[in-house]
Amino acid sequence: MKNSLEGIHFQTGKPIQVITRDGIIQEIMELESSESKNLIAPGFVDLQVNGFQGIDFNDSNLKESDVLKVTRAMFESGVTTYFPTIITNSDDSIRKSLKTISLACASNGLIQSTVQGIHLEGPFLSKEEGPRGAHPLKYIQAPNWEKFSAWQEAAEGRIKLITLAPEWEGSFEFIEKCVESGVNVAIGHTAANTTQIEAAIRAGATLSTHLGNAAHLMLPRHPNYLWDQLASEKLWMSLIADGFHLPDTVLKVFLKVKPKTTFLISDATSFAGLPPGNYQSPIGGEVVLNKNGRLYMEKNPGLLAGSATSLLQCINYLVDHHLTSVQEAIEMASVRPMQFLDRGYSRGLSSGSIADLLVLDFNRANLEILQTIKAGELVYSK
Repeated sequence: MKNSLEGIHFQTGKPIQVITRDGIIQEIMELESSESKNLIAPGFVDLQVNGFQGIDFNDSNLKESDVLKVTRAMFESGVTTYFPTIITNSDDSIRKSLKTISLACASNGLIQSTVQGIHLEGPFLSKEEGPRGAHPLKYIQAPNWEKFSAWQEAAEGRIKLITLAPEWEGSFEFIEKCVESGVNVAIGHTAANTTQIEAAIRAGATLSTHLGNAAHLMLPRHPNYLWDQLASEKLWMSLIADGFHLPDTVLKVFLKVKPKTTFLISDATSFAGLPPGNYQSPIGGEVVLNKNGRLYMEKNPGLLAGSATSLLQCINYLVDHHLTSVQEAIEMASVRPMQFLDRGYSRGLSSGSIADLLVLDFNRANLEILQTIKAGELVYSK
């Protein structure tokens, strides 16, 4: 089926017509003018989604229908590809969540095309207060290939990204096995020293998960694990740009150091899209979502319990605070994460790409999703 869209190219600012057929972009024609002043951009890609609108991927009662609900909620915020994120939990709970997500993908083509992998964040993380973040201490453990293989089997091979702390004994051999099996390895929730971080990179780690967060409140000025990761040209970096996880000064420096190897994540929890209040979370226990959207642990307000923010809100925050341009912010939420997963991925809108597209209103102070198109099909319209 052939379809077309007219609007303004998100990168060039020029009027275009995008022609799609059977879910693929066939042609992008530059026009002299267009009645539509809306922006056309690639769909957003979020590689860290713990849950959304009351549904938690780490809930032991997670159902296949819940995965579909989150997927449709993602479309409303412009996300056309995402990684459900499973965090530190009991062996049985992790296995159950992975199995449910895998079954949902296998039984529903829309979920299958949208959930392009699963992110396992834990339980191979630091035990230390600060780097551990809100992950429950009792389940934190050393990397275990046999256990990971069993989880990957439950996920039917869908685990595509794992975040771990490389200071554990056996980490480097574990990282090498992950990379050999096609799993991307990220450093995160770590208290590793310089030597351990360098060894992890040599073993094949390629990403720093939400750099600047899940860290000690006080660090040596140098060396420390933030400088070590920031200085590495082999590590990509994911950032939560919601105004709570990192101050503007840090975002500004990080973006200058890694201008082309940084992408945005929401780190959204089930509390994203919910009203302010006190909640119970499998991640942090008793948590508070305040009226400004900050999600934190009730017993330790200095520690965040994930995010209650969408990727669209992160984009708008960067633009509103003059930390980057609209074009750059959209790239960090769409093109860049795909380039991290596939170094051969083309830049921006291009012929031959899957027609995962957004139509955005950019005449307001904030970008607003007007339409979300998944593989050529309209899946959300305001």
